[in-house]
Amino acid sequence: MHLAEKPFQKLILVCTNRREDGRECCAAKGSLEVYHALKAAVKAMDPHIRVSQSGCLDNCATGTTVVIMPDALWLGAVTQEDIPALLAYLRDGTPIPFSPSL
Repeated sequence: MHLAEKPFQKLILVCTNRREDGRECCAAKGSLEVYHALKAAVKAMDPHIRVSQSGCLDNCATGTTVVIMPDALWLGAVTQEDIPALLAYLRDGTPIPFSPSL
């Protein structure tokens, strides 16, 4: 093993896990659409930020789950309507307007 180059300043994980057994999952809550829209928007804004799909982040009840690293910011119930707020946060640190927790 060796230390790999760090090609991005931030990594955003979007859970796109799909469960076939009927249990809650992010994919059933539109996570794939959020992933594609967020990836396109971030890529157009800043090439130093990577948006990647992830498997289960074990936060299914509040999916779609998005994690911003290295900020360790965990977000639940993310929709495409939240993307402008996420972009503002990534661009200049504008606080994300949170709704009350579930």
